[in-house]
Amino acid sequence: MKQLEKTMTIEHDLFQKIAGHEQVIFCNDPATGLQAIIAIHNTTLGPALGGTRMLPYGSVEDALDDVLRLSEGMTYKCAAADLDFGGGKAVIIGDPAKDKSPAMFRAFGQYVESLNGRFYTGTDMGTTMDDFVHAMKETNFINGVPEAFGGSGDSSIPTAQGVMYGLKATNFFLDGTSELAGKTYAIQGLGKVGFKVAEQLLQAGADIYVTDINSNLLLKMERRAAELKGMLKIVGHDAIYSVDADVFVPCALGGILNDSAVDQLQVNAVVGSANNQLHRAEHAEKLRNKGILYAPDYIVNSGGLIQVADELYGPNKARVLVKTKAIYHSLLEVYETADNAYMTTVEAADRKCKKRLKVQRHRSNFFTRGISPKWNIRH
Repeated sequence: MKQLEKTMTIEHDLFQKIAGHEQVIFCNDPATGLQAIIAIHNTTLGPALGGTRMLPYGSVEDALDDVLRLSEGMTYKCAAADLDFGGGKAVIIGDPAKDKSPAMFRAFGQYVESLNGRFYTGTDMGTTMDDFVHAMKETNFINGVPEAFGGSGDSSIPTAQGVMYGLKATNFFLDGTSELAGKTYAIQGLGKVGFKVAEQLLQAGADIYVTDINSNLLLKMERRAAELKGMLKIVGHDAIYSVDADVFVPCALGGILNDSAVDQLQVNAVVGSANNQLHRAEHAEKLRNKGILYAPDYIVNSGGLIQVADELYGPNKARVLVKTKAIYHSLLEVYETADNAYMTTVEAADRKCKKRLKVQRHRSNFFTRGISPKWNIRH
């Protein structure tokens, strides 16, 4: 009896944890070592769309927590970008440096295929476009693949462009001009997106502070700054928070805006590409109380999402860049709403997204009318 009660308690806790999500799928393939979780948060706007990341999670519970958080974020991200897709995400438990294989991604592709178009996925942290070339052998519900395989290529390009529009909108809201020159930016992370943002800021005549755990990227950035004759200063990983700059630009890991980091910040705004930058929801209020304008990350970093979503209609780089420009106006709208309503920018952004979800909830979607050919571009 006690064992039964314990089992029922565990099951109850699990359903409590996934409350708010439509579907959570555990994928296990011993032959390839695949252990993955797919989470579909909300399909009000259309099929769930979100990348697949691979990390050596400490436990299945850690992996579940991550995929639930990320998939919910994708719902808001799609709504904010005015895309006809819902929120989903997948995680694969394992070390991407030594555990992945073509067979593993083919097995994962079979699980994606079994959802029959409810979930589209592609690259994320720890996975590459080439990994999903293997997954494509089992399913057509893949996006963000190399151009040679009918994809739209490197999604970090529109992501970085979206950050630039976010920076311009922020400057305009604070100073009445969208000019980037004459200001100082503290960039955390020089990965695919951060490096491009740093490069474009130097080209625009801005001064930058940078940090990264990869010394090779720092050397590469130093050489690029010398070529562009720009002002660059490398600082320590922790020192980036206390730099006296105009804007802090987080382009690395999420959860970095905690009590300590916010206390150290000496900037007027935070605008970056990192996902889930706030350690806790209340840190948005703490930034506001300190007079720091926060650009909700799921708006700023949506350029890559816009590209992979657009790819399903047939790759078109010009169309993606046009859609990415909307980040500028979307962010200004959020800033103005937050200012007028005396709320945080996160609350204003969430309100905007929830309104769109509410408006669309009672309209026909791909479930009620059957899966439209537009969701089956690859078939």
